[in-house]
Amino acid sequence: MRDYVQTAEEAARRAGHVLRAWSSKFTVREKSRANLVTEADEAAQAAIFDFIHSRYPHHGFCGEEGLNVESVDSPYRWVIDPLDGTTNYVHGFPYYSVSIGLECRGEMIVGAIFDPIHDEMFLAVRGEGATLNRRPLRCSEIGELGQALVIASLPVATSEHDESVRRFLRVLPMAQTVQRTGSAALNLANIAAGRVEGFWSTSLKPWDMAAGILLVEEAGGRISQIDGSLFQLEEPNLLATNGSGIHEQLIPLLSQ
Repeated sequence: MRDYVQTAEEAARRAGHVLRAWSSKFTVREKSRANLVTEADEAAQAAIFDFIHSRYPHHGFCGEEGLNVESVDSPYRWVIDPLDGTTNYVHGFPYYSVSIGLECRGEMIVGAIFDPIHDEMFLAVRGEGATLNRRPLRCSEIGELGQALVIASLPVATSEHDESVRRFLRVLPMAQTVQRTGSAALNLANIAAGRVEGFWSTSLKPWDMAAGILLVEEAGGRISQIDGSLFQLEEPNLLATNGSGIHEQLIPLLSQ
C-alpha cells in the first residue's frame, strides 16, 4: 500500500507542476456550454497516466479527459481528475486541484488530492486515516447546521428552475453560510481538514469524487446519497459531511 500512496502523491505533484507551468499560456475550447477544457487538463492527465502506467502497466485507468484503459488481469483501477476546477483555473481563481484515487474491486483504497496553489497534499489510505502534508486530519465537531459552512455543487449552465438551485435556496437560510466553489475534490478535502462541514451534488462524475470520499471517511466524516441512502461512485449523487448531526439535518432539505 505504501508504494501505491507514494505513486499517487508523486503523480499528483507532477500534474500540479504541469498546471502551474501552463497557467499563463493555455488556450481554451468548449466541451459544451460553460464546460471548459484546456491543454493544461490534457497535459496534466498525460503526466499522471505516463507515470503511473510505467509502474503498474496492468492496472486500469479512468480519467476525465477521455481516459479509459481496461485492466489486464488486475483488480486495480486509477480514477483521475487532472484538473478539478477548470473554470476557476481559467479565470485565475486559486481553487483547483489534482485528484487521484485508486480502486480495488470496487472499493477506494488510496486517495490523493493536491492543491498546487497552496502546496497542500491531502492523502488517505483505507483503514489508515487521512493526512494533510503528513499531519493527521479530523473532520470538525460542529453539529448544528446553523453553525456550519456548507458547499453546494450546481451543474454547468444551471437555470433558475433547476432542482439544484431549489436545494441551494432551501439550505441557504438554515446554514451559517452556503458556498459554491467549483472544485468538488477540494470541497471534500476541506471537509476532511475540518474547514467545511458539508457538501452535496447530483451532477458529479466518478473522478470528481473518488479520492475525496476516502479522505472524508478516513477523517471521520460520512458519505451517502442526498437522501441518506448508500453512496455509489458511478452515480452522480453525493452528500458528504463531517459525520455529525448535520448529515441528518441536510437530508430532508436536499431530498424533499
